[in-house]
Amino acid sequence: MTQDVYICLHGHFYQPPRENPWIEEIEQQDSATPFHDWNERIHYECYLPNSRARALDAKGKIVEIVNNFERSSFNFGPTLLSWLEAKHPDTYKSIIRADQVSRELHRGHGNAIAQVFNHMIMPLANLRDKRTQVRWGLEDFRHRFGREPESIWLPETACNEDTLEVLVEEKIKFIILSPYQARAVRSMEGGEWKDVTGGHIDPRNPYRCFLKNNPSKYLDIFFYDGPISRAIGFDNLLFDAKLFMDRLQGAVVKDGGPQLIHIATDGETYGHHKPFGDRVLGFLTYIEVPKRGLKLTNYGEYLENYPPKNEVRLIEGENGEGTAWSCAHGVSRWKDHCGCRGGGPANWTQHWRKPLRWALDWLRDELARVYEKEGSKYLKDVWAARDDYIRIILDRNEKTIRSFFYKHAQRELGKTEVTACLKLLEMQRYLMLMYTSCGWFFSEISGVETVQILQYAARAVQLGEELSGAHYESEFLEHLALAKSNIEMFKDGRGVYEKLVRPAMATLQHIVSYYAICSIFEDYYAESDVVKMYAYNLHILHQRKEFFGTITMNFGRVKVVSRVTLEERDLVFVVIQIGFYDFRCSVMPFKDEASFEVLERDLFDALYQLPILDLSKKIDTYFGESYYALKDLRLGDRANIISRLTHETIEKVSNFYENIYEENLRMNEIYRSINVPIPVEFRYAAEHTLSKRLMEAVRDWGSQGFPLKKTLPIYRIIDSAKALDVQIHKEPISRHLSEELTSLVRKIVAQPSAELLEQAVSILKLSKKIDVFLDKRVVQDELFAFVRSWKGILQAIPQVIREQEAHFLNLMEDLELSTEKLRKIMSGNG
Repeated sequence: MTQDVYICLHGHFYQPPRENPWIEEIEQQDSATPFHDWNERIHYECYLPNSRARALDAKGKIVEIVNNFERSSFNFGPTLLSWLEAKHPDTYKSIIRADQVSRELHRGHGNAIAQVFNHMIMPLANLRDKRTQVRWGLEDFRHRFGREPESIWLPETACNEDTLEVLVEEKIKFIILSPYQARAVRSMEGGEWKDVTGGHIDPRNPYRCFLKNNPSKYLDIFFYDGPISRAIGFDNLLFDAKLFMDRLQGAVVKDGGPQLIHIATDGETYGHHKPFGDRVLGFLTYIEVPKRGLKLTNYGEYLENYPPKNEVRLIEGENGEGTAWSCAHGVSRWKDHCGCRGGGPANWTQHWRKPLRWALDWLRDELARVYEKEGSKYLKDVWAARDDYIRIILDRNEKTIRSFFYKHAQRELGKTEVTACLKLLEMQRYLMLMYTSCGWFFSEISGVETVQILQYAARAVQLGEELSGAHYESEFLEHLALAKSNIEMFKDGRGVYEKLVRPAMATLQHIVSYYAICSIFEDYYAESDVVKMYAYNLHILHQRKEFFGTITMNFGRVKVVSRVTLEERDLVFVVIQIGFYDFRCSVMPFKDEASFEVLERDLFDALYQLPILDLSKKIDTYFGESYYALKDLRLGDRANIISRLTHETIEKVSNFYENIYEENLRMNEIYRSINVPIPVEFRYAAEHTLSKRLMEAVRDWGSQGFPLKKTLPIYRIIDSAKALDVQIHKEPISRHLSEELTSLVRKIVAQPSAELLEQAVSILKLSKKIDVFLDKRVVQDELFAFVRSWKGILQAIPQVIREQEAHFLNLMEDLELSTEKLRKIMSGNG
């Protein structure tokens, strides 16, 4: 194909912010099992594999491991990138590095584009929020990618004239929209406008969009190929790279001049929604596209080479609110019952959407007045300060905070004044996070996405009341009561707030109570230690723990410092453990040293002199009757404590099951011999015991150096399980052997030896024989990079590898890596 045909595949990678606003961490989400939360699950299924995608040959062997982000256009939500940077820095670095590589491939134009900060539907935002959302998104991009962005992704591609004006104001060059958002086109030279509604715009080249109110200003728009983009999500294109490539190539118009065949989809399609979609994408971009004589590009490079020849007008939508790619009714999905929905019974309605938006708009405007009134006491320009607050969000260190207030404060501020300002700015951050689009996207107001945005609203209310002394929650709840739930248990938004939002709230006392209860059985927190818990630093100023009979009591003083607002609280705690599971923790403000000493003396005297009920009453006279028990802690905290408390008990139960198994071995054999099912009690004892013993046998095998000649104990246990027809729990063995294999391969890469090669092959052979899954991704990455480092030169291959050629090739084969090229090199035919 001689004409200039280019391919560009754009992925919109995004997850809503999921952090609990009181602790700034994502709490355990059972629906994401076996992962801790949905971010973790989607990282494993999508972000990680796309940073290390496998391109397979016809035999299913890996011929290339590639970073898909180097060959695809992409945007990542800023809040998601922040999470990745903290939780999975290697994946994060791969994304950043991919943009750097793409700039070398595309004449300085990077694959990455920015995104509006927290996925707010821009046409429905007020002008002030529109500007801050764009400015935060752009600054986040500069901070991470080290360059100016050329474009910005609009959440749900929602766009109207006001949004365009803000983008032009911020010097955005181009955006990506759905073909269904275009109304009419004409030549840049003038002439008649041609109607292209219904998605009939030609997507193969960009268009220029001039502002209505200022026709001298414009930005350019790419309209992605709608049919192919839809087929990615709903057809089978991600099952076959060649089929995918055929579809892309089929969009080319012969003799149509330079043209861009491009698609845009949710990035999570590649691996999360469509398992192994990452592999197809990798094979497509690294192998199929060049094989067919086509060229990969990104939007910035194509725009430089082929600027628009036509201009476009967009559909204005109802009341000028514009359109979006995921709503057939303009942007009504995020403000009304329009018929667009996701999940739930057919009779559910979404009439709750409108009063929910009204409630949040009311709250935004009420707290804007608080922000202006209180903020003007300290800041030169409160809204300019909000725009610049992104610098602190991105790097919450002392230097950044000092620089921020040097620029924005009216004068030098004291510590409490700085905290007040940070709380005001945090209030504004939550007032924007509460507009995250997912809150309206689905069918029911009690859904996890809507509960999340209501948590952000609740935290903003809390800060607003604290800073102003006024009360907003009751009126906010009155507004929420108008948003009717489809579920009787909740009734309305107020019910959702009370049942699902309020329990998520946490105070500094909650944080201290968790520390205090942990301190009952943790000895590693010495005085003057700084303990990090969630978004807080706990400075342990004093601690005394003593035991009497069945009672353990710990008394202490802690200074709690928020790493977000720098708020400090000096708190005193006392926690008693009665028996094994019964905890009672009381927390109050520190008064003075003299009172503290008297309190300590009285409480420990009471421990030794009073019955337990009187001891509790004594504590209440100082701390009040309110206290924290295990049930008052966060779910993850409760689980953490319970697992520690029950460790010894579980070990006893485990031994009990082993005894049952041993004592009834002959009985189990009799049941099997006469074809009578083994009683469930015996079966569970056998499953537990054999699973435990298999794990012990595998560990013992590893301690001997993984010799295949010494695997008989392992096979005997498996044979016993088969004879009794019981299932062995192999997940722990899978994790253990995966870790051992990773360790061995890293040693091979660092300093190869025949012994290490033999051990790695042994693990792979055993796991296959006993049907244990191994997570091979890390070792595949390590070994593939090792082989690649030789650059196809025989002399570059370590001597040990050449001497142990058969072992090394076996290892590669067992790790599903293609050996074809390496065999040729090692035979001298490379």
